[in-house]
Amino acid sequence: MGVLSIEDLLREYAPQVLSAVVRRYGDFDTCEDAVQEALLAAAQQWPREGVPASPKGWLITVAARRRIELLRSESARRRREEAVVHEPGPVAVPEVDDSLTLLMLCCHPALTTGSQVALTLRAVGGLTTAEIARALLVPEATVGQRISRAKQKIRDAGATFSLPPAEEREERLVAVRQVLYLIFNEGYTASSGVLLHRGELTAEAIRLTRQLRAQLPDDGEVAGLLALMLLTDARRPARTRPDGTPVPLAAQDRSLWDAASIAEGVALITATLESAPIGPYQLQAAIAAIHDEAESAADTDWPQILALYGMLCALAPGPMVQLNRIVALAEVHGPELGLAQLDLAEDDPALRGHHRVVAVRAHLLEMSGDLGAARAAYLEAARLTLSVPEQRYLASRAAALG
Repeated sequence: MGVLSIEDLLREYAPQVLSAVVRRYGDFDTCEDAVQEALLAAAQQWPREGVPASPKGWLITVAARRRIELLRSESARRRREEAVVHEPGPVAVPEVDDSLTLLMLCCHPALTTGSQVALTLRAVGGLTTAEIARALLVPEATVGQRISRAKQKIRDAGATFSLPPAEEREERLVAVRQVLYLIFNEGYTASSGVLLHRGELTAEAIRLTRQLRAQLPDDGEVAGLLALMLLTDARRPARTRPDGTPVPLAAQDRSLWDAASIAEGVALITATLESAPIGPYQLQAAIAAIHDEAESAADTDWPQILALYGMLCALAPGPMVQLNRIVALAEVHGPELGLAQLDLAEDDPALRGHHRVVAVRAHLLEMSGDLGAARAAYLEAARLTLSVPEQRYLASRAAALG
């Protein structure tokens, strides 16, 4: 088994091991540190000595011992040390899968969204602090502090390792889906930096959403979220040129799109729309499916996309949904109507001055034939974005207009 396979194995077992240890001992913060050390020990030891017969049992036992060592090494926790009389023996490997409980704990309402994302990537995704820092393009110390504060807040909130009460479960699940989608989006279109994609984040978001779907096979929105990720990520091979510059959807070589992911996503969203109450992720997945199934940009069924955005605006209104609806509106009814709606939309503080709004304005101005104004808007959008690839693309659009 190669190093990569061991990494995959550790990532797969990380949430299961953490769940087992937290369920046994209760103290999430110390257990999480202990599991991280167990994962590190495995990453160093298994390539040399081979993977043990029961990898999960090995990790649980090592994590339990590390937990004792951590308690002993911290003078502030001496009182708890007194309660520890014996080293733990081999720990039984539980049959129950607590991944959903762990996800909901990491998305506890006491945490900020940034903390939920960092804690989910570490506790459920099994990424190290350094890996999260690289993926999110923030200093490692910042991620460490964010995770440390998150665990402290969970402890202060008195959260226990158990599923929330039934009346709170849907609200917590909304946060879980949102965090997974945020992780995916940050990977698919990085908000800053020199790369447009961060594949490790999109892959992790898809993997975790698959796990969530396995736990909740009847949840239409989880299925919709997974379909949306698959249908969107399928275009990734065609989204950039060799130098990293983005390629707009209409100009992409569709033969490069991942046909298997598209087929899986289309099948999933088709079945879900027929069987589950409709929700925002399902609508977004349906829109993505229409784009993916069009043989060319000219074949795109924009009227149907506009109708779906209308439903999405009614069901889950938001500034970016409104912006995307305006693009669809312009495709169906012309750029002048799109520009008029954009003027109104910019009254929303969330959109005012946003580089995507300015980029859409540039696109609509170009469609309308006002090339001078379009060029100025492209340059303004390039100035506003923090993404280097997007800056290059927007500047190139301006240059192409003379």
